[in-house]
Amino acid sequence: MTISEQPGEAAYKVLARELRQAILQRRFDDGVRLPTEAELATEHGVSRQTVRRAFQDLVADGLVHRVPGRGTFAAPRDSQYLRQFGSIEDLMGLSLDTTLEVLRPLRRVVNVEAASRLRLDSDTVHTVVFRRLHDGKPFCHTAVHLHPAAGSTLADAPELATAGATSEVTIIGLLDDRLPAPIAEADQSITAAAADATLADALACPAGAPLLRVDRTYLTTDGQPVELAVNHFLPEQYSYRVKLKRSLG
Repeated sequence: MTISEQPGEAAYKVLARELRQAILQRRFDDGVRLPTEAELATEHGVSRQTVRRAFQDLVADGLVHRVPGRGTFAAPRDSQYLRQFGSIEDLMGLSLDTTLEVLRPLRRVVNVEAASRLRLDSDTVHTVVFRRLHDGKPFCHTAVHLHPAAGSTLADAPELATAGATSEVTIIGLLDDRLPAPIAEADQSITAAAADATLADALACPAGAPLLRVDRTYLTTDGQPVELAVNHFLPEQYSYRVKLKRSLG
């Protein structure tokens, strides 16, 4: 299937994302060769240089390794689970190989801090608390606070209605199908935190264990903040990447 560049996104990034999803969905078992540069170039209607750059991204992510004369192979998947986030698409891709387990169902609550960060005039937000698991093992605890207009669109979502419910969804994925304007960006901060009793129980780690706290405020294309997600990750299972450019002006 031919791919084309998205607005502001090069073709090699689109291809790299499609291959990343295929690898995370385990379409390529350990030891199975991925299609060659020539095969992918023909299949997707791009140049071999585009395929080569996509492979370079996957090598940098640790998802594939290249063997001269033999080809490109998915990296071995051991017991350690590592997710790397560098785009909104990466965050939506969490549904590919993880499970969301609801700890506290979606409901309206008073939360002054969350309401302020969402730029609300009132103190009421819609909140759902869950954890994410990979192969049955928890790696992230998340409290999501939603703008009332966004929260009301998820009021009938069965995935968020019952404690203990499990699904393969993301909140931003659910919102993206319901909001009049799509989610376009996220403001993010990363700090360190110690696991309290609640987090320790949810993540199966000792109380006081070091965690990475990642706060993300999601905004739509019209600049409206619709979601505040407060995440706590086990640090050995989280990686963040960002491209830094030098200003030459």
